[in-house]
Amino acid sequence: MDPLTLAAGSALVAAMATDSWQHCRDTVADWWRQRHANRTDGLDAALDHLRTQVLATGQEGDQPGEDALTVAWGERFQRLLDSDPHMASEIRELIDRTLTPAASSANDRDTPVVTMKADARDNARIFMAGRDQHITGS
Repeated sequence: MDPLTLAAGSALVAAMATDSWQHCRDTVADWWRQRHANRTDGLDAALDHLRTQVLATGQEGDQPGEDALTVAWGERFQRLLDSDPHMASEIRELIDRTLTPAASSANDRDTPVVTMKADARDNARIFMAGRDQHITGS
C-alpha cells in the first residue's frame, strides 16, 4: 500500500475519534463524491460505522483493531489512487487541510497556537519564545 493512502486512512481514523468528526465525515463524503461518484454506495453508512468502530476500539484500548481500521480505509484510498494516479495531490490536500488539523486539535485543546516570524540583518540578534524566556549575561 502506498504510504500516502495509509496516511489518509490513519488521519481519517484519528479524526473520527474527535469532536469534529461530523465535519470530517461530511468533508470526506463530499470529497469522495466529487472525485469518484461511481464509488459512493454506502459511503455515508460506512463513515458512520467507522466512527462507531473507532470509539469502540478507543474505549477497549484495542490498538490492533484501530490499526485494522486504518488499513481498511487506507485500502479504500488506495483503490481511488490506483484508478487515478493524479489523485495523490488531492489526497495529500485532504489530509493536510481537513483530517490532520481535526485529529491534532483534539490533542492540542489546551495548547495555544503561537506563530512567530523574525528577520535578522547584519549583526542583529533575535530571541524568540512561545512562553517564558530568561536571558542573562551580555
